[in-house]
Amino acid sequence: MTDNCGRPPPATAPAAPAARPMAITRRRRVDGLEGIRGLAALYVVLYHIFLRAWPGYPGASHAPFWAVWLSYGRGAVAIFIVLSGFSLGLGPARSGWRLKSIATYAHRRAWRILPPYWAALGFSLVMTWYVLAQPGWALPNGKSVVVYGLLVQDVFAAGSPNRAFWSIAIEAQLYVLLPFLLLLARRVSALSMVGLVAAIVVTIGVLGPHVALMNTALVKFTPDLAVLFAVGLLAAGIVTAGERTRSRPWAWYALAAAVPAIVLTVVKGSVWSYFNLFWLDLAWAPAIGCFLAAVATSRPRFVVWFLDTRMTRILGSCSYSLYLTHAPIVIAVSYGLVLGRVAAGTLMFFVLAAILLPVTVCFARLFAAVFELPFQRHRGWTPLRQAMSARLRRLRPVSPAPAPGNSATPSGSCSGMLRRPQPDRPTAEPAAWKVDAR
Repeated sequence: MTDNCGRPPPATAPAAPAARPMAITRRRRVDGLEGIRGLAALYVVLYHIFLRAWPGYPGASHAPFWAVWLSYGRGAVAIFIVLSGFSLGLGPARSGWRLKSIATYAHRRAWRILPPYWAALGFSLVMTWYVLAQPGWALPNGKSVVVYGLLVQDVFAAGSPNRAFWSIAIEAQLYVLLPFLLLLARRVSALSMVGLVAAIVVTIGVLGPHVALMNTALVKFTPDLAVLFAVGLLAAGIVTAGERTRSRPWAWYALAAAVPAIVLTVVKGSVWSYFNLFWLDLAWAPAIGCFLAAVATSRPRFVVWFLDTRMTRILGSCSYSLYLTHAPIVIAVSYGLVLGRVAAGTLMFFVLAAILLPVTVCFARLFAAVFELPFQRHRGWTPLRQAMSARLRRLRPVSPAPAPGNSATPSGSCSGMLRRPQPDRPTAEPAAWKVDAR
């Protein structure tokens, strides 16, 4: 009413603008994903603290009931894999399940994953060779450098510098699988794509104990994670779904889907769960996928608000670095500082948590600032070099501008003495001084 500024309203209402396609008007960023990554990485750190506080897991750890939820470290990896498929599927889902360019996709994945991974590999080797290695593990050697550097540690056996690296190789191979999964989603449907992948993987899981070749694939390549990756792609389709689909109670679906996995873990116990991670991962896949769909629709609002707070976003920004670098630090502190001074059990868990949580997170933030975040902000060597050069120029000390009335020549030189203006003969201010003063 006040917008008319006292003018009479028009005789006919103006025509409403044409509705834009949903895929274009909907926000590109999904709030809360960084928070999920950060909390999952923090859970992995707590899981490795759990293993040192109650050694002997899963058979003879004697962990108290309140700490049982920390025993499923693989669950964080499952979340990472589903979330990876979800994040990589957002763009193709908005483009009819198509990648704009496979070459661009491959370059961006390598640029995002490899620099921090190789830096963490170097850090892990230094910690293992010169600080402290995990007791009972084979020491890494030259073969380990090649095998882990090429991300084929799930194919060739070698001494491990960092046990957390096993999932990085699996994820890299899933990146290669992504174009084929998108082709299936485009030619048939995303749901059929998940069904086909699940059928192949479940067949391997059923026949694995009876067929040597399939058992090798089951042990080395953890094919169950391919189903989780496919479920993440399927969940990404929520960003272009109709309002009826988006308005469904996905959070309640996630909670209902989690019940069988939780009951299975509680009833069967930690020993069964440890030796049947294949089936446990598959049981968790629907719950994680539905939860991501709920977050993408901003529900439940208080959960999305918490996942998108500044604290969780900061933690999520260095989650990859935290996952890559925490294990050698946990080993060094646990076996080199705490073990033998604190009794195993609850007290050791809290002592290790009090030391390792801030240390690993702070180190991860510093590590990410050097080896991860610059590669996220600059998509190539040329922009990265330009950004580094600009930062170095800003850090370089700037010499102060010469004061008006004084020569730029050092006062100790003869030419400076000859050029010095006399007090009784004022001279005009040189143009260069005017520019410097401005």
